[in-house]
Amino acid sequence: MRKRTEQAPDAVASRTRRGARKKPLTGRVAVVAGATRGAGRGIARALAEAGATVYCTGRSVRGNRSPYNRPETVDETAEMITSAGGSAVALRVDHTVEREVEELFARVVRERGRLDILVNSIAGEDPLMAQWCSFWKTDLKNAEAALRQSLVSHIITAKHAAPYMIRDRSGLIVEVTENDILSAGGNPITQAVKFGLKGLALNMAAELRPHGVAAVAITPGFLRSETMLERFGVSEKTWREGGKKDKNFLESESPLFVGRAVAALAADPAILERSGQLLSSWQLGREYRLADADGRRPDWGAANIDFSRHPEELLQLLRTGSQIQLRWLSELTRRTKHFLGRLPEQKRRRTARARS
Repeated sequence: MRKRTEQAPDAVASRTRRGARKKPLTGRVAVVAGATRGAGRGIARALAEAGATVYCTGRSVRGNRSPYNRPETVDETAEMITSAGGSAVALRVDHTVEREVEELFARVVRERGRLDILVNSIAGEDPLMAQWCSFWKTDLKNAEAALRQSLVSHIITAKHAAPYMIRDRSGLIVEVTENDILSAGGNPITQAVKFGLKGLALNMAAELRPHGVAAVAITPGFLRSETMLERFGVSEKTWREGGKKDKNFLESESPLFVGRAVAALAADPAILERSGQLLSSWQLGREYRLADADGRRPDWGAANIDFSRHPEELLQLLRTGSQIQLRWLSELTRRTKHFLGRLPEQKRRRTARARS
């Protein structure tokens, strides 16, 4: 693990004009794993905007691009934060290497004394998961690498963050996934990853709840990531031009919007009540009355999606899959209630007087 950028001390994040309202995450420390681009970059910026000191980690640094060969780096993300008056540290970390991850969190706690927020946004746009095909046609040549990069890395990172949060009986772990229902992705590897991240948050929530630590999964809407902007041939300033190619693009959101949703969750004193849930940027945008960078409040969940570009074969697959999921969830709900009813009642803790 190698330090690349440390642009501003804690004082930058907490500095406010006299009489100005204190930022809700002032004094908090966050790690955004996969802060190089896309949702991860937007979340890192929003957490810093809310006052947190943010460690931006990933494999892409100046002079050492990731295997994606994209130009974005964690250094740039940290510089965006510090140029806006926030506090950020950029570190090169390969989150598939457990030793590097363990050293990362030891360093964060050594330097800051605490860890409040972990966001796992690693490999969200990994090209290894880009196939769209039936499972019987899937190229599995890089399947193990894709699973390690996009799923196992999240488990490794959460594993080494959790003990510090448990120690302080406070904290939030966020898994960035795709779609606010069970299905996502276009091949079994991608589907396993996105479904697995939702399940990871669910399982971590149960284990962490007695320790006062929350875990959630979150999905952005139609995300205007750097890759998506390039695909539409537009920039963040001219993004509406992309609506000429696809009307749905007019309902898209910048990465900062899902970031502000995560920041709002982290600042919510009732976050434990949401632990384990699968959330969306648009749902939280409504609840917390959030705005995107341009002042809009995008709402992918309420958008009138134009499906005219989708072939009927795909639409029928989505219909069938949704119907099967509903039956699956209904049966699981019934079974889970039955199982819960069979468990013995929780024993009440003995009072000090009773013990004496």
